[in-house]
Amino acid sequence: MTTVSSADLAPHRQRIVAAAAELTVTSGWASVTMSRLADMVGVSRQTVYNEIGSKPQLAEAMVLDELARFLAVVDEAFDNHPGDLLPAITDAVRGALELAQGNTLLHAIVSATHGADTELLPLLTTNAESLLDTAKTVVAERLRPYDLPLDERERGAVIDMVVRLVLSHVMQPSGTPEQTAADIAWIAGRVLAG
Repeated sequence: MTTVSSADLAPHRQRIVAAAAELTVTSGWASVTMSRLADMVGVSRQTVYNEIGSKPQLAEAMVLDELARFLAVVDEAFDNHPGDLLPAITDAVRGALELAQGNTLLHAIVSATHGADTELLPLLTTNAESLLDTAKTVVAERLRPYDLPLDERERGAVIDMVVRLVLSHVMQPSGTPEQTAADIAWIAGRVLAG
């Protein structure tokens, strides 16, 4: 009998989430079933349930996986501008908005407005607590090294405002990524200056 370690299971989860994203983009969220995912990944349906749980948990895993790509852009922007806050914010926002423009999964989620597909959109809007908390934690960590004239509560309020503002522009852009990034960085710079 072969034993399977938890390290061996992680690739199953990643492949299942990737397959769900691919299926959502090509056929819509309503077409995503645990059986189809099992067939695509080459595992049993029970393995899909064991790795992911329910379909709502799969949706959340898919959205959080996508969020990780956006947060990698934020990290890269701050890494490229150590000690220079406004250019870091500008590049982080611009990078996130540029990634959103060409993101087929995000477009599939945002445009899913009928039938069973509507369960995805709340993950990005009304029920976005884990998404927002994750993004705010990353941004807070990136701002920690800066000497800002704000107490912890004020810093948290600024982070919340910027993350929600960026998410709003990801969902419904109103200008180019460059202009929007410049505008958000200007606002953030004014507030962070105290």
